[in-house]
Amino acid sequence: MENNRKDPRRQLIGAVSKALGQQFERDINAAFDHYRRLGVASIEKTPEPFHMTGRENGGKVVGFYEKKAQPDYAGTLRGGRSVYMEAKFTGSNRMEQSRVSPGQTEYLDEKMRLGAFCYVLAGFSHGGAYCIPWSVWRSMKEHYGRKFITENDITQYKIPRTTTGMLAILGTGKE
Repeated sequence: MENNRKDPRRQLIGAVSKALGQQFERDINAAFDHYRRLGVASIEKTPEPFHMTGRENGGKVVGFYEKKAQPDYAGTLRGGRSVYMEAKFTGSNRMEQSRVSPGQTEYLDEKMRLGAFCYVLAGFSHGGAYCIPWSVWRSMKEHYGRKFITENDITQYKIPRTTTGMLAILGTGKE
């Protein structure tokens, strides 16, 4: 007889990692809301495309999220320059380059060629957050000798927090 029971330790680790990833996204959203209020930037979360396949009895929508190619955040900085950011979170001590999909890679490459600022916002489980230039992420093998990064590799891209705890993604938050 096959044992279909799940390991409760792995389930707990997964639940904690998911909660921390959601907090990372809330922190990013809060920072971008702050920058919008200051007039520094207008950067918004890109909605995930949902494909509705029908409705069940009672009106419940049935469908699926299509695999997206666009990065998580897109917007404009004061002065008119476009910015695109892909956000990734990991519960482990390293982040694989392959976490950015081929479609997202193509999209960010195109935007960077056109002059946009492009970054990967990387979050790690103990709270470290980093804003890695797309050109560095894209050529990770050349920069680090492998196709993954650790926090020790990217200390120069660490995002500081303000005295109120906000991620200062674009600067101190006092612009």
